[in-house]
Amino acid sequence: MNRAEQILEFDKIKELWMTFALTDAAKGRIEKIESTLDENELSTWQRQTTEAKQMMEKCGTPPLTSFAGMREILEAAQKESCLTAEQLEAVATNLTAIRRLKDYLNRGKAYDLSLAYYEENLNSCDEVREVIAQQIRNGGVDDHATPTLFNIRKQLLSEDEKMREKANQLMRTNKKCMADSFSTMRNGHICLPVKKEYVNKINGSVLDKSATGSTVFIEPTSVYVHYEAMQLLRIDEENEELRIRYALTDQVLEVAELITQSMSTAEKLDFAFSKAKLSMEYDGIRPNVNTDRRIILKEARHPLMDKAVCVPLNFAIGEKSEQETVTGIIITGPNTGGKTVTLKTVALCSMMAQCGLHVPCKEADICMNG
Repeated sequence: MNRAEQILEFDKIKELWMTFALTDAAKGRIEKIESTLDENELSTWQRQTTEAKQMMEKCGTPPLTSFAGMREILEAAQKESCLTAEQLEAVATNLTAIRRLKDYLNRGKAYDLSLAYYEENLNSCDEVREVIAQQIRNGGVDDHATPTLFNIRKQLLSEDEKMREKANQLMRTNKKCMADSFSTMRNGHICLPVKKEYVNKINGSVLDKSATGSTVFIEPTSVYVHYEAMQLLRIDEENEELRIRYALTDQVLEVAELITQSMSTAEKLDFAFSKAKLSMEYDGIRPNVNTDRRIILKEARHPLMDKAVCVPLNFAIGEKSEQETVTGIIITGPNTGGKTVTLKTVALCSMMAQCGLHVPCKEADICMNG
């Protein structure tokens, strides 16, 4: 950051500006931006700010997102890594965000705004998005992702019910042997709380005992049969989930370049809309930019000052008339009379204008400054 930015408080403008950006790319661009002396470039910057503001006024706030972690997810897919369910869900969520942004920009085309045609560079990869949404839900592989997975999970539920039913049946038929009226879990196994003196009455494996030693926790053999069946089914479930995630990862990999391009476009839009949001924050207008060493500001305000207490400034230099051209101005007044604020307001408006920002004025004609 250069010294002039700090003196004029443009660094504080940047801090405020960054709060209106969502993506790291847009925030990084804001942090590094410098005023331009290229008339064509500046015209483009100002047009984008103006059109973004017009679109927000007509279509509302754009549905932008931060794309946090998306590039890392795509890199993982490119390294032939199987994406997790959470990562796949993040891909679908971000593709949905791109879809919504496309729809938003399409609405903007009705107002003949060139910025709206960035929509053509966005690809929401609808087929991939829809298949992920169908097969991945709530951070996991959905029951109905495939018939095979559905059947495996149905069998798991059945075996679990049989296991619990068998444990309850044994407790009822051996009630006098039980130290409690409920079965309990030990390391994922259903156990019966058996009194120590009846330990040989229940056929099964002792997995634990109470602190006093008066109760032993036994997993009955007839219950273990169902537990073992469930363990085998869980292996089948894990393998099927892995197969589904590998297949979805391959589909993401096929469209990874399109997603990356769409994110880059969305980041450019995020930057443009951040300028528009900043303009709305201080009621900015698009300045006219000239190369005639002329600065005319009408009802200018310092953008960091409270609108309710800030006295608007009228300033003109380099303005030509039939009699003369004003090439210099002397600013006088008492201490705390506003001289510094006046100078900072004029210089800050010039710097903001040359960075493609609107300025907090009723009217503004600002020259290019080197």
